[in-house]
Amino acid sequence: MIDIGANLADPRFANDLPLVIARAQAAGVGHVIVTGTNLPRSATAATLRDRWPQYLSCTAGIHPHEAAHAPADWLPQLRDLAARSQVCAIGETGLDFNRDFSPRAVQESVFSAQLQLAITLALPVFVHDRDSHGRVAALLSDYRAALVGVVVHCFTGTGDDLNALLALDCHIGITGWVCDERRGATLAALLPRIPSNRLLIETDAPYLTPRSLPTRPRPQRNEPAFLPHIAATVAALRNETVAEVSAATTANARRLFRLPG
Repeated sequence: MIDIGANLADPRFANDLPLVIARAQAAGVGHVIVTGTNLPRSATAATLRDRWPQYLSCTAGIHPHEAAHAPADWLPQLRDLAARSQVCAIGETGLDFNRDFSPRAVQESVFSAQLQLAITLALPVFVHDRDSHGRVAALLSDYRAALVGVVVHCFTGTGDDLNALLALDCHIGITGWVCDERRGATLAALLPRIPSNRLLIETDAPYLTPRSLPTRPRPQRNEPAFLPHIAATVAALRNETVAEVSAATTANARRLFRLPG
């Protein structure tokens, strides 16, 4: 199985990343895509990919939280980063109207510029959507015909949100959010509606540690080794086997991100 989104460039992995990767491999995770969320983290993600070229890939992008803090020349810098062979997608980019760490107009401008960059470089986009109330889908619709692929990662939206994204032929990334009985019930109910060829799984490590893990990790930190637990939860909710979920999501990830088979 493939973890399509892990923030391994986060400082919380700085001291033991080789062990984190070894645990993921031992758990049956065959590949991990390292998420870039700003220029420095994207550069670090590319460096990590160079250390483990057979096991890691990476993205490069400006997260909506970072949109107002990016330097004036962020776009040419991101273009240079994203043109590297290590980078398999533009992102994490999108909109976050839940926390509004950047003004919404700035988020939309930076998101749109990255969608255009993805078209220019013929790369898929790795999209963040938190409480945008349809604005992510609306902006995607302006570019979707020219984009080679889209995944809306860590999907936590409504049934209407899901319908709008599937109508745009987007992939849907599922995290440990679905393992949380307090806030994941809506997502759990929607899982059977996601077509098998549009389903992807991810940890979003170090965030969103699955609440239903038999043993909670100490320190409190999610990591790719927990992906099989997410896959098992997804399988149960879809009335499928773990093998079926693993095979489908692995094939989808390889196709979307053009990963080696």
